[in-house]
Amino acid sequence: MDPGLLFFLTLLAVAFFYASVGHGGASGYLAAMALFGLAPEVMRPSALVLNVIVSALAFYQYWNQGYFRKDLFLPFALGSIPASFFGGMIDVDPLLYKRILGVLLVFAVVRMLLQIRQKEIPFHGVKWVWAILVGTGIGLFSGMIGIGGGIILSPVILLLHWASMKETAAVSALFILVNSIAALGGMATEGLALDNHIPWMILAAFGGGLAGSYLGARRFGQTWLRYLLATVLLVAAIKLILI
Repeated sequence: MDPGLLFFLTLLAVAFFYASVGHGGASGYLAAMALFGLAPEVMRPSALVLNVIVSALAFYQYWNQGYFRKDLFLPFALGSIPASFFGGMIDVDPLLYKRILGVLLVFAVVRMLLQIRQKEIPFHGVKWVWAILVGTGIGLFSGMIGIGGGIILSPVILLLHWASMKETAAVSALFILVNSIAALGGMATEGLALDNHIPWMILAAFGGGLAGSYLGARRFGQTWLRYLLATVLLVAAIKLILI
């Protein structure tokens, strides 16, 4: 079944908005694939392939502008990469996990919006033990449902005051990239099936991701990006709960 031009334009738009805040867009791709009737068995791996493309573009743009912090990325990645690989091997009905994640994101969005109106709070030092544990949980969860984990990681970093908005975007982008690759590796152990239209899907996501990541890293301000991230997370939460 041909999903049509509207489907590819939707992927382009999803990639644009998610990449602008350092995300890969897997939750958006999964929602679009479900709406346009793609086969369930190809949705999760296909979304992760698009995630790899878009998160790589986002990371490059934010890294190129000097926003990447290795000290913040490493503890999350140490926990998340093996957990995401293991999560990708687990074949479960993701419906319950999506509902839970959607509800948690709503609370995160509300808290973030309240923070925007508060006075600037100094950044705290990264607690490695907590970051590794959080990364492990996010990695396992994201591998199981076919997302990179950025929609969980970004609000966690911001709510804990561990980084600025653009530093968070840079770290989240690489976090999504490595988790998506790890999850695909886990899926490959059981056999990997991609949609027949994956070349056109990649082209659409690449175009949107390139434009979105460029504007997010080089043109959009910190406060504007926070509102955009809150919007992206809220849309993702609604899709996870309802679709």
